[in-house]
Amino acid sequence: MSELADNSIDAVVTDPPYELGFMGKSWDASGIAYNTEVWRQCLRILKPGGHLLAFGGSRTYHRLACAIEDAGFDIRDQIMWVYGSGFPKSMNIGKAIDKASGATRNVVGVGKSGKNRNVLNAANYPDTFGGDYEITEAATQEAKQWEGWGTALKPAHEPIVVARKAVDGTIAQNVMTWGTGGINIDDCRVAFVSENDKIESTTKNQHEDFGTKPMTDNTVYGDYSMMKPNNYNPPGRWPANFIHDGSDEVLDLFPNSKGGAYPSKRGQAVATSFASGQETEGGFRKMGDDGSAARFFYCAKPSTAERNAGLDGLQKKKADTRSDVAAGMWKDKNAAHQNHHPTVKPITLMRYLIKLVVPPNGIVLDPFLGSGTTGVAAIQENINWLGFEMNPEYADIARRRTGHASF
Repeated sequence: MSELADNSIDAVVTDPPYELGFMGKSWDASGIAYNTEVWRQCLRILKPGGHLLAFGGSRTYHRLACAIEDAGFDIRDQIMWVYGSGFPKSMNIGKAIDKASGATRNVVGVGKSGKNRNVLNAANYPDTFGGDYEITEAATQEAKQWEGWGTALKPAHEPIVVARKAVDGTIAQNVMTWGTGGINIDDCRVAFVSENDKIESTTKNQHEDFGTKPMTDNTVYGDYSMMKPNNYNPPGRWPANFIHDGSDEVLDLFPNSKGGAYPSKRGQAVATSFASGQETEGGFRKMGDDGSAARFFYCAKPSTAERNAGLDGLQKKKADTRSDVAAGMWKDKNAAHQNHHPTVKPITLMRYLIKLVVPPNGIVLDPFLGSGTTGVAAIQENINWLGFEMNPEYADIARRRTGHASF
């Protein structure tokens, strides 16, 4: 980055190391994500008003955000990417107590891996992932007291720092001079499927309804706080700082609610429904007329086909530690994959983030390119991009994936 000119990049969208030592990888425990100088370089090369989006881990996000802020960025927001496919790395405390005392646990059954598998046991028996496993019971009184207790929650979200370089003058002046400083709201809206996806009470004045009826589309869309203007017809729902993977587990967190409306009184039931469909259109959650209120941007985790696109002929590599399996990266610990990077982000997600902050004809930089997803996403969005990757194996994967995306 030191070789790049000042004020030459429009946005930085990146997935830096989470500094967790994931899978024993040295690059995930170097401290570089906390290095203020890295983010000072990003600040220097960004145009005034340019945005920085950086993923972080739930345990280490605070140090990442502080480093970015200390470098001179303004922290503007935090986007949450929420998913239901996380895998807990938890220790069964009851089992640990039995082991410490030398007691032998009795086998009381055999479990099947897969959807119905007990995730706590799965974390304790990663070598059996993909096959049957033994179900045991506590052998000592002390273990019985702590049976069912663990040491970790299931990971279900990754926060994204939303930061911005200080603007030059006013926002209007900055946009006219540098072409940066804004967020692409309309192109990132969650599109309506039909007129029934809008709230029926839009003909009422919000002042008249406030506190007695469900919120009108002014507040749901996010465009106006109290009163609906004449001839107002937005193309979709205002993009939120929440992104989900569309899994049943995540959708179940949301109440059934017509048009995203909420009851006027705390605890009051909502009788109407608005369920989401499972299909997607252009990376956005396709919503029907009935279903959940979880109508935010939708993005599933990357499939094997997506990860490996463009890597035909590249030698496959097996998972090198059992942590790969415990993390839910691959179902078969003996399988080999061409894209063996452990933290590949979905292309759809990166396309959305790029679209959100990169202006037309702009340049997006990823200083932690990994297997090249940001580059692939930028190519698919017809956005100029630049990326750095220090690992030769990952850099080769990134070159192949982005080369494939260019065709």
